Amino acid sequence: MNLPYTIVIQWSNENSCYLVHLPEFPSQTYHTHGETYQEALNNAQEVLELLIEEYQQEQKVLPQPKPLITLPQTA
Repeated sequence: MNLPYTIVIQWSNENSCYLVHLPEFPSQTYHTHGETYQEALNNAQEVLELLIEEYQQEQKVLPQPKPLITLPQTA
């Protein structure tokens, strides 16, 4: 499934794992985690699918994806 939402993955020394934040879904700071970057990414995709399903079942409006803002290149 192509999910156009932002996924932020950060290493946490405190938790010894990668933490995942989904900025368009601000209900909590971190939504999932993983022992490896790839595991965190896979978990993030699964959580996004579940969140979208939940929003649709509850007839809630999905958040708008945040567009990537590109900065002009300087010479």
